[in-house]
Amino acid sequence: MADQAEQLRSRLLHKMKPSRASIIAIASGKGGVGKTNFTINFALKLIEEGKKVLIFDLDIGMGNVDILLGVTPRYSVVDLLQYQASLDNIVEFGPKNLAYIAGGSGLSTLYQMSESGFHYFQQAFEQLADEYDMILFDMGVGATEDSLNFISSADEAVIVTTPEPTSITDAYAMIKHLKKRNHALPVHLLVNRTLSERSGLETFLRLEATVKKFIGMELLHLGSIPDDRSVVKAVINQLPFVLEEPRCQASRAVGKITEQYLAAKGLLNERKTENFLSKLKRLVVK
Repeated sequence: MADQAEQLRSRLLHKMKPSRASIIAIASGKGGVGKTNFTINFALKLIEEGKKVLIFDLDIGMGNVDILLGVTPRYSVVDLLQYQASLDNIVEFGPKNLAYIAGGSGLSTLYQMSESGFHYFQQAFEQLADEYDMILFDMGVGATEDSLNFISSADEAVIVTTPEPTSITDAYAMIKHLKKRNHALPVHLLVNRTLSERSGLETFLRLEATVKKFIGMELLHLGSIPDDRSVVKAVINQLPFVLEEPRCQASRAVGKITEQYLAAKGLLNERKTENFLSKLKRLVVK
């Protein structure tokens, strides 16, 4: 009896403690802004800084993390949710020991789960959260009901945009949706394909002013990445540009973004008020 009581106490304490991993949802209001490419290269720079990182491709049925890494996954998140495959099978590895779970195909939606389905997902995710320092969700494009549940349950979100007016408008709409679901969610803005660092900052400041005026929300400046032909070359070669061209402008920009992000991360950790899984369960379990 004493052993059973101790095991129960241990399980309860485990559920109460915060997970080791930081959960970051990376999203965009429209396609073609370089969201997945940024996710991969940001992850590799985090690894260079000593972090153990997993990319979870949640662009279900349309995921392309594996394509940009130039790898062919054996399994995907579909195998986890539909067939309850083990994590040993579905977690694949790319360059620099970057762990990822492929998006796969065969599911039109991931997020509507039964109580038993969520229980299995919870067990698997808790294992991942204890093993990795950072889990990056590469979200599908746009503000669907399903994806918004996942993003708003994360510890923080990164919205990727470009300086184009349509991209900025869609980024604003995404931020507005997230504010309605979780007003305390830290939201970063990453401006991709800028003409210069100054123009990237100007894009952020304009959107920040609009968000503050009409949504009443603080927007965090993650940084900007210049329009760089080395990125196009790396994508064609199916290699991350921080590895293919480590000295190019885009690679240096991602390195700077990573250093600044990690330096400020302690303040964001203080904002955590609830576990990712408990927030998600309220939204997705039907």
